Amino acid sequence: MEDITALQKQLADLKNLNENLSKRCEYLTDFMEKASTPLRSVDNYGKIIWANQAELDLLGYQKQEYIGKNIADIHSDKNIANDIFGRWLINETVQDYPAKLLHKNGSIKHVLISSNVFRQDDKFIHTQCFTRDISSDIIQKHQTESFNFKLRESEARLRLAIDSTELGTWDWNKRHKIIYWSPECRSILGLSQRGRLSFPEFLKRIHEDDRALIDARIYELINASTDGHFDMTFRIFRINDNQCRWIRAQGTVFVGSDNILNRFLGTMLDVTKTKESHEQHARLAAIVESSDDAIVAKTLDGRVITWNDSAEKLFGYTAKEMIGESLLKIIPQDRYNEEESILRKLRAGESVKHFETLRVKKSGEMVDVSLTISPIRDDEGRITGISKIARDITDRKEEEKRKNDFISVVSHELKTPLTSILLYSQLLMKKVNQKQFGDVKQLTQRVETHSRRMNVLIGNYLDMTRIEQGKAEINLEDFELKGLIQEVVSDAELFDSPHTFIINSTGNVNVNADRDKICQVLTNLVSNAVKYSPSGGQIIISCENKDKQVIVSVKDQGMGISAKDQKMLFQRFYRIKDPNRKNISGFGIGLYLVSELLRLHDSSISIESEQGIGSTFFFSLKSSHIGI
Repeated sequence: MEDITALQKQLADLKNLNENLSKRCEYLTDFMEKASTPLRSVDNYGKIIWANQAELDLLGYQKQEYIGKNIADIHSDKNIANDIFGRWLINETVQDYPAKLLHKNGSIKHVLISSNVFRQDDKFIHTQCFTRDISSDIIQKHQTESFNFKLRESEARLRLAIDSTELGTWDWNKRHKIIYWSPECRSILGLSQRGRLSFPEFLKRIHEDDRALIDARIYELINASTDGHFDMTFRIFRINDNQCRWIRAQGTVFVGSDNILNRFLGTMLDVTKTKESHEQHARLAAIVESSDDAIVAKTLDGRVITWNDSAEKLFGYTAKEMIGESLLKIIPQDRYNEEESILRKLRAGESVKHFETLRVKKSGEMVDVSLTISPIRDDEGRITGISKIARDITDRKEEEKRKNDFISVVSHELKTPLTSILLYSQLLMKKVNQKQFGDVKQLTQRVETHSRRMNVLIGNYLDMTRIEQGKAEINLEDFELKGLIQEVVSDAELFDSPHTFIINSTGNVNVNADRDKICQVLTNLVSNAVKYSPSGGQIIISCENKDKQVIVSVKDQGMGISAKDQKMLFQRFYRIKDPNRKNISGFGIGLYLVSELLRLHDSSISIESEQGIGSTFFFSLKSSHIGI
């Protein structure tokens, strides 16, 4: 019995030991998987059999892409891969071996590899490889080498500049309080050949807006424990005439073995003209980039050299796509001869302003533009290039077309009732002369109907003109709206139409508005309801009091209006392009006038419409409580 108990205890101990080992194994596996150091295992054939996430992130692979690769596939130098594998085969430990690994995107990762081989019964099982990314160190090293090279190159250029230009030099020995100004330096500073100027006095002549920055830099250099280079641009007041000049001072600070500043040695150059030129260029560049017009410069052979943002917006090509390319890219083939004609005018000293033409966008769409063209001249007055300013005049051209169409339609619309009036008047006179009075009343009504129609057309046109000139006025008064609606409906019923007019109104509805203008609004809405429901149906005019406002609506059972056309419906001269409407008269100002007349009443027009079902137009007016 005791043996069984002892055996059970041993089994329990082994179970606990196994569980602890399992947990430690899970912990170790998790530790390696999530370690920040890139790790991988390679078998005795050089194939990668495991890698942690840090390794995958380093080289940009997914696990399924990386596992199974041969190490030679991830090394940019196959000889390095073979050398490392050869060391593993002879059981040599690899420590900080420099290598270049290939990232998935083709870039190079500079690394140090440390690894050893796990063997079992003296048999190569797999390696444990630790990878340390030193790419940033290598890049920093290359940058440092590049910087040092550029510094040496800069020093060589500086020596050349001193020899070939009027570059001033100066040398301040701080320890002995001696300063040397070269003749060129004295000329820049306005200092006579015998004049004295100490370094502190020099600093006092720096412009007050620049002094704080320069003082801070000088303080930093003076208190440095190593040699340093400086390059500062600032303003200074000349000694002889107190004129403010921009100067650029460059040089080196030398620190002695006791870590104390010994000397300032440098050069000085008057850069006033360069600075002013840069500022002017920056201002011009800002103007060009912020301009709403396309501004383009080209060489005499037509190659684009500048292309601003507005040019990109207008023509669709980016600056990258156009610079260096021929400007003929945006010129229609049938207008190539324009360029040579323009160039001849410029060479003859003529200017080209507001030249209207067509250009072609990247999309192939034609665009109307107005060009202003100027020559670019060098210092000797020779033309070296051409500057063009292109303004998009598409809207203006479309406006002109709409106006021309409008005039044409107005002429037709006015001619139609006028012809009818003339015809009925002649017929009426004939009947009277023949003393046939039976048809006189009917003919007179027809004359009146067409006269009213003509009066409405002329009134709409005149009101549109007044609105555009800002001369439209309203005369507010209190009146009962239902009576006005009945008048409008009575006029509409004079025209032969298959419609039923319904007026919905609860009690007295009184408003404060311009009666004539609201009559015009209702007349246009009811007229449109009749025209665009040619099959007849009901036309319902409703008005009701709501929250100190009167809500008015005109509803028809006509063609309806698409959501796209609804957005443009109240623009001047806008007419819906629809084959079913082409025979319906109108010239696109009725709803524009409705919108503008309501705007004068601090109101607006809105619409609900569904194609094939009909439309309802809404607006509101201020309520009046007269007669209550």
